[in-house]
Amino acid sequence: MSLDPAPALEVDPLLDDPATRILVCCGSGGVGKTTTAAALGLRAAERGRKAVVLTIDPARRLAQSMGIDALDNTPRRVPGTKGDGELHAMMLDMKRTFDEIVEAHAEPARARAILENPFYQSLSAGFAGTQEYMAMEKLGQLRAGEQWDLIVVDTPPSRSALDFLDAPKNLGSFLDGKFLRVLMAPAKAGGRAGMKFLNAGMSLMTGTLGKLLGGQFLSDVQTFVAAMDTMFGGFRARADATYQLLQAPGTAFLVVAAPERDALREAAYFVRRLAEDGMPLAGLVLNRVHGGGPEALTAERALSAAENLEDPGIVDQLDGKAGLRNTRYTTGDALNSPEGQAGSPVTTEDPSPAPEAADTAGAPRAPAPPGALAAAPLAAGLLRLHAERAHRRAREARTRDRFTALHPEVPVAEVPALAGDVHDLTGLRTVARRLAGED
Repeated sequence: MSLDPAPALEVDPLLDDPATRILVCCGSGGVGKTTTAAALGLRAAERGRKAVVLTIDPARRLAQSMGIDALDNTPRRVPGTKGDGELHAMMLDMKRTFDEIVEAHAEPARARAILENPFYQSLSAGFAGTQEYMAMEKLGQLRAGEQWDLIVVDTPPSRSALDFLDAPKNLGSFLDGKFLRVLMAPAKAGGRAGMKFLNAGMSLMTGTLGKLLGGQFLSDVQTFVAAMDTMFGGFRARADATYQLLQAPGTAFLVVAAPERDALREAAYFVRRLAEDGMPLAGLVLNRVHGGGPEALTAERALSAAENLEDPGIVDQLDGKAGLRNTRYTTGDALNSPEGQAGSPVTTEDPSPAPEAADTAGAPRAPAPPGALAAAPLAAGLLRLHAERAHRRAREARTRDRFTALHPEVPVAEVPALAGDVHDLTGLRTVARRLAGED
């Protein structure tokens, strides 16, 4: 039973719509999210939008493809774009973004105390969820600035696609949570009476934590919490505000995947999660799809032909009778063999060859044409390569069809695989055209 094709994802109308203000590319790692986000930003800019691409790309190859020496936490104009629009790009600096939050919401002396605190430095540099939280924070800053027609977000590479949605809330809850508030309680307790009231319980708890975590670490945490007193409540509030922004009209999610089982399983999971959270899904981008090749030549026929070429006893180089399982069956010797005399079916062709092509028993055979034997291994290799690609196309189609059967409502844009890596604007334009269905 054949499945109805998935609806086509129309990329250009999505990019041209002025109501589209935020485009989020999400999915598992290694499926081409960064390249897709950059190509969409370039396509939008060259169609008249003022776009900025917010990326998290540790390899920094996006900067090279855009002709920029380096990307940092400030949007940089990308040179060489065509049309009336503009393309800017930036790469999230996780720690710098966290520092900006502290500097914006704390007095200078308190901000300096926070920035110099060892616990804060560890937290801002690599605490679980910090990268995702800061990506959401930077998105909120860009959107509040009203400077950009379109913001394209390349979500952080994560072990799970759900981290982008869950981690900001989790970190915000931690920073605004009861545990840190308990640690702050001694500093907030007023007067000696308050300290006496808290002394017994707090000394027991902090003594235990000091043994587990180390006294200096606990002291750093308490100093950090005391300095952050005025900022508590803001982290979760900002995470919630950005989360609501992702649910609002004008935001569209594109799930990016490759035609592989694990990637599409993650994509299907993400599609369900977006629906549960009420976030607008524009469609699925399926990267690195392999296609083409003569459909009439199946993988099985290609492998059979390769086997014929690789066995020197199978191919008659003089008469060109490829595919016969043994050349002796085409000669008079074969017909005079015991099998032939017994009436065994040694060939499906007329055993009487044409006069001009007949071999005389015992007569020497003419040599094969020059280079024919040397070309056979190359031809066999090409046939096997074709068979391998045909099998891969079939496997990709089955994987895609399973996704389509589960989510028939999700529009799909298939991007054919490129011969090499994308390393300049020309390559990004090629990806953009394929996203739009032009190539």
